Amino acid sequence: MANTLSHRISSKIQALLDDEVTQIIEETAQGISERYEIEMEAIGTDKDHIHLLCGAHPKIAPGRIVQIFKSITAREIFMRKPSVKKELWGGAFWTDGYYVATVGERGNWDVVEKYIQKQDKPKTELRQLKLFNNN
Repeated sequence: MANTLSHRISSKIQALLDDEVTQIIEETAQGISERYEIEMEAIGTDKDHIHLLCGAHPKIAPGRIVQIFKSITAREIFMRKPSVKKELWGGAFWTDGYYVATVGERGNWDVVEKYIQKQDKPKTELRQLKLFNNN
């Protein structure tokens, strides 16, 4: 996608993710990508949160991407797996907050993508990324 701004988006989930819900999120993300011209580069899930690496035209605000993603995925999860809604306090799948960081042309895209892809891996396989070299 030409002239894109890439975002790392993280958001908490009100319920624990199981394989079926994760699959629904991934399938729904593909549909969102096609309909809204938002490239979903990587999706990483942990037990209670999700990370997205996505690209979109700079005219699409990061908050709008989050709004689209959360509303459509929640609706799809509740439709395809109604038991999830019964387990939730207040009936909301996603928490209100989110975190967004942009990855620019000079950003280390590969590092961010690997971090997101390793979200569901045991922590022994992960290492903390260092921002500064403290020799």
